[in-house]
Amino acid sequence: MAVFAAADAPLRARAVCEAMDVEIAPNNVNNVRLKLKRLVERQILVETERGCSPSRGHGRPASP
Repeated sequence: MAVFAAADAPLRARAVCEAMDVEIAPNNVNNVRLKLKRLVERQILVETERGCSPSRGHGRPASP
């Protein structure tokens, strides 16, 4: 969550890997992507656009 708190724009899985000093390998990026999707499903993060998670902390999707 610290990575998102420090970011000033939405992040993709690869950028999260870079911020956490995780090797940029397809397997690692896919694992991070799956974890981010779980956080979105649990409404801990909000996917601001397809493939991106929010830059700051948690939030819930806006009501229609």
